[in-house]
Amino acid sequence: MSVKQLSVFAENKNGSIYEISKTLSDNNINIRAFSIADTQNYGILRLIVDDPRAAALALSSEGRIVSVTDVVGVQIPDERGGLTSLLAVLAEAEISVEYLYAFVASRVDDHAYVVLRVEDNAKTEELLVAAGFALCTDELLKQA
Repeated sequence: MSVKQLSVFAENKNGSIYEISKTLSDNNINIRAFSIADTQNYGILRLIVDDPRAAALALSSEGRIVSVTDVVGVQIPDERGGLTSLLAVLAEAEISVEYLYAFVASRVDDHAYVVLRVEDNAKTEELLVAAGFALCTDELLKQA
């Protein structure tokens, strides 16, 4: 039940992120969430979009380095301590989080959403469902 995430290599230069965003916009692809990790010369733009396949094709056709990764998407209460309750479940199970980013979406409900990169998606998803969390799907995130 994982979510598809695009990772796009981007040079640290003026307009680089704009160009990626414009490519997606020109191809009628909606960005639902993103995160940027950077170094002095380049960055990795991580994206959740409404059509991962089309986004990867559009960006690749422009010569961009793009990879698609399965990540865990999970709903959390949009309230104080919502993220902490999720992280407590993972910490207790000794599941390391490589990275995460979160976003809110007012079009669907009053939840926030967290995207997690972990070593074992299936184990993490099973654990979170058992703890009462709802997982996200690409379809749900299209509406969020």
